Amino acid sequence: MSTSLVYTPVDEIPQIHQSLKQAFASGKSKDVHWRKQQILKLWHLVEDNLDGLRKALYEDLGRAPDESDGTELNSILLEIKNAYDNVGKWTQTERASWHYMWFAMSPATRIEPKGVVLIITPFNFPLYLCLAPLAAVIAAGDACLLKPSEGAPACASLLADLFPKYMDQDFFRVVNGAIPETTKLLELQWDHRNSTVAKVVCTAAAQHLTPVTLELGGKNAAVFDPRICMSPDYAIVPEHFQEPFIEACKEAYYEMHPKDPKETGNMARIVNERHAKRVKRLLDNTKGQVVLGGNIDMDTYFCEATIVKDVKLDDILMSEEIFAPILPVIPVKDVDEAIKTINSLGHSLVLHVFSSDSAFKKKVFDNTQSGLAVANETLLHIQTVGIPFGGVGASGYGATTGKAAFDQFVHRRGSIDSPFWLDPMMLFTRYPPYTQRNKTMSNMFMHPKPPA
Repeated sequence: MSTSLVYTPVDEIPQIHQSLKQAFASGKSKDVHWRKQQILKLWHLVEDNLDGLRKALYEDLGRAPDESDGTELNSILLEIKNAYDNVGKWTQTERASWHYMWFAMSPATRIEPKGVVLIITPFNFPLYLCLAPLAAVIAAGDACLLKPSEGAPACASLLADLFPKYMDQDFFRVVNGAIPETTKLLELQWDHRNSTVAKVVCTAAAQHLTPVTLELGGKNAAVFDPRICMSPDYAIVPEHFQEPFIEACKEAYYEMHPKDPKETGNMARIVNERHAKRVKRLLDNTKGQVVLGGNIDMDTYFCEATIVKDVKLDDILMSEEIFAPILPVIPVKDVDEAIKTINSLGHSLVLHVFSSDSAFKKKVFDNTQSGLAVANETLLHIQTVGIPFGGVGASGYGATTGKAAFDQFVHRRGSIDSPFWLDPMMLFTRYPPYTQRNKTMSNMFMHPKPPA
């Protein structure tokens, strides 16, 4: 039974927005101790409700509980703990490097919150891409309005229910809805937006000169040296290695799924009817050869694990992100053709390389661009604390996790404090009447020497 999501009345959205701005203006969130309390409450929101969150992910995506723990819930807790442990250090004023001319003015960079942040999340990671950046927002001292994806109604409904029980409602609110509600949100002025609805959000943000963080995705490539076997969005393999690669993938699939995953529940389904029809259209129109799976149950939106070989760059499977367990395999002559193929498809969010050859990995990474460069892995980068998660170019900009996300949600405010005794010492260098003596003395102290 699917969850019936209650939408927030559109006419209430400006009031919620205004209340968040008023709360931020109170200055309460500038207290680092208060921020730590709120981060801790976010931890308990997740930790106390793991079963409910697992059930919501299963209802929305058919995602098995163990997979939900690995892909979203544990990753969220890691991000929350990282923010809790480091918020005191991240928020400290940064002193500028010592310089004989400016040390007396105590030049520094103050780390200050931006204000009220809007987070709009996608359906494919409906909890992780909502709560992981929220941890950074809280650490930054901002107020925040969350707009969960209506494409994952169980998760969105659960978040709306849990937030009043755990989070300070003056600072953190959930608005649910679809196009009308999102449109109203985008009409309002925000101090930062974190979103995946790229063109619409950027157009709206430009009206208010609002900075934006985008996580957009793209065609995530996996380049295989003929030694290791894994499977993300599409695979590029040497021509001579295509058949052994496919056989290895089949063998691995049947080893992981000795029983039909449609019956065991160990593989997620397509999120809704619209996307199931879209995926079916892609499969029906591919010119590649389906060598595993290929069927979609339009009643349950379950798509079989599918491998399609001999896929060309102009194939319909390469025209968009698939969001389904379908692996197009592109055979190429060599690594140079692989690099050319990757670059022709634009910037991906993640570029995967599978090889034990350091030179092979270096060549691919050095000659391509992507949000992340990942070797011999397809998932654990989202759980790795200490590296940014975000895109580049068409796959997004900015980061949504860790210190890099914190830096997105704060303003780095330059500061100097000139002592009262300093100005008289500069009378002969900075004020008129300008004489040769002024110029000589000014150049003596102010004009830098050429770099060594």
